[in-house]
Amino acid sequence: MPEQLAGELALIDELAGGQAADWDVTGELPTDLLRTLGARGLLCAQVPQTYGGLGLSSQENGELTAHVGGLCSSLRSIMTSQGIVAWAIQRFGDRDQRRRFLSELTGGKLTAVGFSEPGAGSDLAAMRTRIEPDGDGFTVHGEKKWVTGTRYADFVLIVGRNGDGDGSAAAVVPVDAPGVHIELVPHPMGCRAAGHANIRLDNVRLPATHVLGGGGQPLSMLFTTALSYGRVSIAWGCVGILRACLNAAGSHAKQREQGGVALAEHQLVRRHLAEMFIAEQAALRACEHASRCWDSASPDMGLMAVLAKHVSAGHAAQSAATAVQLLGSTGSEDGHVVARAFRDAKLMELIEGSNEICQLILADHALSISDAHKNRDDAMQVGGPRG
Repeated sequence: MPEQLAGELALIDELAGGQAADWDVTGELPTDLLRTLGARGLLCAQVPQTYGGLGLSSQENGELTAHVGGLCSSLRSIMTSQGIVAWAIQRFGDRDQRRRFLSELTGGKLTAVGFSEPGAGSDLAAMRTRIEPDGDGFTVHGEKKWVTGTRYADFVLIVGRNGDGDGSAAAVVPVDAPGVHIELVPHPMGCRAAGHANIRLDNVRLPATHVLGGGGQPLSMLFTTALSYGRVSIAWGCVGILRACLNAAGSHAKQREQGGVALAEHQLVRRHLAEMFIAEQAALRACEHASRCWDSASPDMGLMAVLAKHVSAGHAAQSAATAVQLLGSTGSEDGHVVARAFRDAKLMELIEGSNEICQLILADHALSISDAHKNRDDAMQVGGPRG
């Protein structure tokens, strides 16, 4: 681990350690803390140093994300949202937009990203939000649902259609702009302090400089590019959840006695602990591979992001349920680390592509492999083996 990263992890422990239970119960993170972390580049740590970021690799940022995920999934959710926006600006913004908005994100300003709509989650064809040219600027009109981090955000990156067909755009929308209406989600099941909100945009006027690259990108490319970052971030956050659950369950099993012996001496309990360890390791290896693909710009980067997110979220949800089972009433109190994990991990199976959406993507890839093998075999039969 780089020395710089070790120091940042220690700072996060100092500022945030031991407070996650209170944040979960109150449903709010300290905005001053978020701005402090943001100003140190920790909320979007892969931003290059040129723009005030830490310039971490995906692998390094993954370990940072897992560390925060083990402390508080709500705080990790803010990191994921901030990172998605930063990556989209890096990928689609022009030089001036990168210089301006990335410097703001590493200077203490906070953001969120709006993808899903009341009738459109992963169904891009159903997206109705419009970002359209209007004189010397743009007008944004539509609705976004469950936008994580909006409660604390200075601006929101809104993804919508730009013209007919597959054209799309991403607009930087200040939350205090006329026509922006925000309604907080009052009682979210998980990541309670992450500031989820629904947003309505009524003919919001923006200067052209607030639409990344002037718009016109293919919707599927914009959507998938941004989601890939989010999926890798969520996957690493789930590694943190798994580690927190394993630590809590292991400590409890050694201290709690049943039938005159520690729980850790019961074979069924030991089986649960072994399965949780296997889950943590499986998720970790999937995340490491996805980050290696990201850092090497592998063509498989998007697919491996889906795989890592699906594997990690599924294992986190199952292991959190197991941890609650092992801790019993001790782990069933509001705010307890495994009670939080139980609710938070379930949410991870839904966002940035549900389990079912991930399975469809992975199934498509499996079928493409089968087709490729068949075509190769057919070619071999026609041409015969070559020496």
